[in-house]
Formats: sequence, structure tokens, C-alpha cells
Amino acid sequence: MSQGILILDYGSQVTQLIARRVREAGVYCQVLPYNCPPARAYALNPAGIILSGGPASVLDEGAPYLPDFVLEMRVPLLGICYGQQLMMQALGGQVSKSQIQEFGRANLTIISGHPLLSGVWKPGDTPQVWMSHGDRVTGLAPGFEVLANSPGAPYALVAHQENPWFGTQFHPEVVHTPDGAALLSGFVRVICGLPGDWTMASYRAQAIKAIKAQVGTDRVICGLSGGVDSSVAAVLLHEAIGDQLRCIFVDHGLLRKNERAEVEALFSKTYNIPLITLDASEAFFTALKGETDPEVKRKIIGNLFIEVFEAEAKKIEGVKFLAQGTLYPDVIESVSFDGGPSVTIKSHHNVGG
Repeated sequence: MSQGILILDYGSQVTQLIARRVREAGVYCQVLPYNCPPARAYALNPAGIILSGGPASVLDEGAPYLPDFVLEMRVPLLGICYGQQLMMQALGGQVSKSQIQEFGRANLTIISGHPLLSGVWKPGDTPQVWMSHGDRVTGLAPGFEVLANSPGAPYALVAHQENPWFGTQFHPEVVHTPDGAALLSGFVRVICGLPGDWTMASYRAQAIKAIKAQVGTDRVICGLSGGVDSSVAAVLLHEAIGDQLRCIFVDHGLLRKNERAEVEALFSKTYNIPLITLDASEAFFTALKGETDPEVKRKIIGNLFIEVFEAEAKKIEGVKFLAQGTLYPDVIESVSFDGGPSVTIKSHHNVGG
């Protein structure tokens, strides 16, 4: 796989959008929690690192920190919102509680040109961006200069004069920053020097090769819901290992109209993937009867799903691997990046049971 970008997650609910924008620029990336083992980060050998936003304050005791490996790797660095504040704090700048807590659209004033902004913005432009912050940088770390400011953020976009380090107070990954994707593309393509030739087709080929190497001649069970995540996982697995795969589809009675028939037709007939369908609707209806709290319902569904799935899986002999497809949004919504409850949006049946 080609060299890519490491995105460190500080708990932003839109971290996955950073990954999407990077991949749209033709560059591979991975999202890891900021407190991941350093060896895991080094194993990626990234060409650049992006620090996501997050709900914490760098001024609070016990706030998410900047790992040593970020600066030790000596690769280009982009800090977004909390990530920018963290960079400034770590490198000798100042962060303060803002008198103007911005949440919404704002307009930058571009002060200086820079290769990062080539083809995106030029001095004098006043582009729209999206702000979401309570703290703000009030003193630049040594060696940094201002590229753009806004009425509520005097250091809205900054760059180091010698090292390829950048920080934005605004969020370039969201659609409310219309030129944000181009800015992120400039970071990964121009600053990090990546060619932008990575595609999902190349990832598919690499994934199939990796699956074959890991599974060998063993058998795999895949939990199939018919959604994008599990369906993609099932098709990749089947392309890699063929009839060594068994998929289990649990009909919990909460499906869309005709969804079960559509899933069975698609996988059993179109893709010719071995599929076991379990009708467990009565068990789910009984367990959910009288319950109105959405979060409790999710927990009930998650736990019962696992019970039903495990009971059927035990009937299949010679299985060594369990496969499951889960999208970035499900992981980010369901599991706090540092193990705490502060940014969990909801439980998901794949990871919340």
C-alpha cells in the first residue's frame, strides 16, 4: 500500500470526514486514537499527520495530549481546532478561553500567501469557513506566522516559517467550509508530497491479498446485515476465500419492507455467497415489548443479536475467524475515543452489544 496520512482522533464527531476528504484527494489514510501505542503509529510510516478537533479544552487537567511521536516523526503536521490549540500549547504558544465562543459560519481574511494555499486562496480573499470552538489561540508558538484571521480568531490559520506545521481554528473537513477539501488536498498533496494516485480499487486488491494471507485455508463466519458495511466486508471476503466463508443473516423483525428477501436474493443468487438466514423476530419483539427508551432498545437489540448469532455460529465446524464490517461513523458514534462517555453519541448494534 502506498504511504499515507495518519489522522489522530481527539473525539470530534466529524473526524471521519477528515478521512473522507483525504481519500477524495487520492491519498490513503487511517484514523487512530491519539493515545494509540506509538508502535502502531510508526508502523504506518505516515507521510503526514492530522490532529482532529475535539470537545475537550487543552486548559483542563487531564485533557487529551500530544503524543511524543507526533513531533519525533518529523513529518508535516496539520492541527484542526483542538489540534491547533494542542500544537500551540506544546510548542510554546498560548491558548485562552475565548470571549467570543464561535459556532457557525465565519469569514476569514487571507493575509499571506503560502504553498498550502496555492490554487485555493490568495491574500485579500475572504472565504467562508465553519467555526466551532470555546478556546482560541491567543499567542503563537515561536516560529509561526499568521496566514489568515477572522473576527473571532486572530490566528485562524497559521504556519511555521521553517517546519511544515500548520494549524486551523476552523474545520476544513465539513461542507460548510466550501474550500476546505481543496485546503486538505493541498496539505496531503503539496505539503506532504503524496501523488494522489490511491484509489478504492487499489485498496480492494490489497485487502483481498491481505485476507488470503491471514485466513489461509481456514473458515470464516461473517455477520451480514445487508447494510453497506457488512455487505462490502462479505463481498471482499468471498472474493478472497470463496466457499471458506459462511454468512449469517439475522432477521430481527425490524427490517424494511421486503429487505430480507432482497438480501437473500442479492447474496445467495447474485453473488453466490453461502448465506444462513435466521428468523428471530419473535424473540426480539418479546425482548423489546414495553420498552420506550432508544438507548435501552439499542442495548437489548445488540445483546440479543449476539446471543442469536453465537448460537448459530457454534453449529458450523472448523471456523477460526469472525468477520464484521463496521463503518467509521458507527465506531465514532458508539465508542469514546479515550474510553470515557463524553462524546459517545449512541450505541450501535455492531459495537454496542
